[in-house]
Amino acid sequence: MWRRRNFLAATLAASSAPAQSRKRIDEYDAANIKIAHRISARSVTDDELLFLKQIGMRWARVEFGDQAAPFDYLRATQERFARFGMKIFSGVQYAYRSLDLQLARPGRDRDIETFQRFLRDLGKLGIPVANIDFHPANTYTTAMVESPRGYRAREFKLADFRSKVEKRFFEREYPAEEIWANYDYFIKAVLPVAAEANVKLALHPDDPPVAKMNGVGKIFVHYDGYRRAERIAGPSQHWGLTFCVGTWSEGGSQMGKDVFGMIDDFGRRGKIVDVHFRSVSGPLPHFVETFPDEGYLDMYQVMKALRKVRFHGTIVPDHVPELAGDQGIRRAGTAYCVAYMRALLRRANEEVG
Repeated sequence: MWRRRNFLAATLAASSAPAQSRKRIDEYDAANIKIAHRISARSVTDDELLFLKQIGMRWARVEFGDQAAPFDYLRATQERFARFGMKIFSGVQYAYRSLDLQLARPGRDRDIETFQRFLRDLGKLGIPVANIDFHPANTYTTAMVESPRGYRAREFKLADFRSKVEKRFFEREYPAEEIWANYDYFIKAVLPVAAEANVKLALHPDDPPVAKMNGVGKIFVHYDGYRRAERIAGPSQHWGLTFCVGTWSEGGSQMGKDVFGMIDDFGRRGKIVDVHFRSVSGPLPHFVETFPDEGYLDMYQVMKALRKVRFHGTIVPDHVPELAGDQGIRRAGTAYCVAYMRALLRRANEEVG
């Protein structure tokens, strides 16, 4: 397990080593990794936006929920964030999560049109990314637990899910190939609009990566699923990954490629659009989410790998654990994650250039 003392020792060793000839890229250089945060447009307060500015935040993934997000509201939100020195890198509007759309029910074309309009509006505002996922009937968590350090975090136990939680959500089961057909219909309808608007679609994997949940087959639980989705997208430069490090770590050796193999493959080809920078205690069948200085994966090596492939999208502190007194955007937990991520990025910039 990666420990804070290992990172601190590496940092001290670097500070005592001779200066390297390579020039360290500035943290806020456009070619650098952009540390951002997931923020609800509808609930975040101005005081919270000021707090995020104070801890170094310059980019945001802004979530508009499943409510209508007309152009004037998007523009007003963009202007509001700009007053606090933040640019919106990606937008999320949940029309794509409609069960009519994801299960191919009557009405899906209406929801697709809503999402197409959202993409066009993002393009008009120069917001370069729209995040998507495709996992109806998902169960993310089996319990909220207290970690050994005393903070609250999400837990998933596969045995508990199967025996205590799982049920068939819909009137019938939906095999994976049927979900593939629905995804194919959706992506072929929205990807040309994304290209026209110059907005990239960033596809999140199924979390947790379990092949079937609640009677529905899951399709983004393995490297092969992402490769198939890439073939569906064809040569488009407007399709890519929201690469969730936490989800991929949950799958462990069952994912076809590990976290570093995915970064080397998709990242080197410019197909990683943004990253969820999250750690877990171990792979399935049981995991608990952790702060990035805990967990079984060396998160510094993840940051370094991203810099090596010249990834320049956003990374967000996904699913921030809850510290004492945290409410709203969980200021203490968010500051903890962002400060640690900024330190990892600075060290990776020093080592990689």
